[in-house]
Amino acid sequence: MLFNPEITPAQIDEHFMVLALKEAEIAESREEIPIGAVVVLDNKVIGRGNNSNKTLQDPTAHAEMIAITAACNQAQSRYLDKATLYVTIEPCAMCAGAIVLARLPRLVFGAKDPKAGACGSLFNIVQDPRLNHRVEVVGGVREFECTALISAFFESIREKRK
Repeated sequence: MLFNPEITPAQIDEHFMVLALKEAEIAESREEIPIGAVVVLDNKVIGRGNNSNKTLQDPTAHAEMIAITAACNQAQSRYLDKATLYVTIEPCAMCAGAIVLARLPRLVFGAKDPKAGACGSLFNIVQDPRLNHRVEVVGGVREFECTALISAFFESIREKRK
């Protein structure tokens, strides 16, 4: 499918966002905030991650961080300068910093995060001209599904509190 010349870049982005959504569903099955990420190099997933803060008792165990670490291990490099990160929700400041440090050239996310997003919403760390690396950002891929998944999760938490 991905090597078909009739497939558009937008369709490729949608394909890999579906894989990130599957990672988010794995997180949700463990009662974690449902955020998922995949790192793709040459149309192959080289790193996967889903939120694991609660499971690992680690505030840094965000989907993006786990996926970037896995991809660096797979690539045997601290740089992912030819890869793309797909994540269901706009990355936070910590993850945006990791994206810059990993020198990822491209970030694709599903839904904006108006409360913590650091790739265009609250901050734009990944495109800050004061840093030595800037990232191409594509937002809104499978936005409806990404938003619906996380909204339903937080709605269920609010319902349980009642």
